[in-house]
Order: sequence, then C-alpha cells, then structure tokens
Amino acid sequence: MPHIAVDYSGSLDNSFDRRIFSLALHPELVAIVDAGLPYCKSRFRRMEETVIGDGSADDAAVHVEIALRPKGRTQEAKARLAARVLELILDHLEDVPDRRVHISVEVRDLDSTYRSDRTEAA
Repeated sequence: MPHIAVDYSGSLDNSFDRRIFSLALHPELVAIVDAGLPYCKSRFRRMEETVIGDGSADDAAVHVEIALRPKGRTQEAKARLAARVLELILDHLEDVPDRRVHISVEVRDLDSTYRSDRTEAA
C-alpha cells in the first residue's frame, strides 16, 4: 500500500532510469518495512525547473517520499529504508557531467485519516 512519490529534475530524463528504480525499490519495501508488494505504487513528477541555492549552478534534484500506513514500524526501520532508497537512486542514476544532483528521501506514516479503495480490473 505504500505511496511512493518521486520528484526529479527534468534535466535527468535520460539519466535516471525510473522504471527500473521502482522495480528494485518495491521488494526492498517488503523486506525492510513489511509492505505488501502488490500494493506498492510509484509515481514520478518531473520538475520543469529546479533552482538550488543561489541558482548559479545547473544543479538537479531527486526527492523520494514514501508514505506508509501506520503499522508500528520503528524509526530505525524507516531510517534503514531511507538509506537503502538513497543507494538505489545512485544505482539507477547515470553520472551527469558538470551537474551536481541533490538527493533526498523521506519515509513517513500516513495520517490516521487516510482512506483508500481500489477497483478491480474488468
């Protein structure tokens, strides 16, 4: 059921293999925080413009947010997942010459008001 949102600079379109990253990430969610694999879903949001610091460099960014249903997971498990996500991003991001890429990850619990439903494929 995890919601995975990945914001990435458009300048990384050809450098960040998003699909393969997701396919590597989903089993890690199962292994580290006991998420249900069939319910893992990743979505990617391309940022048209990224301004970092004073804007003098052509830097890029990747930010991953993972929202989990509250299930008593420890902060240590969430931190372990965040560290693994950083590794996976680096594994699936080609070197970008003359560009620094700022990478960040947040793992959090969904609010207690979260509700969901899914329809079955016809």
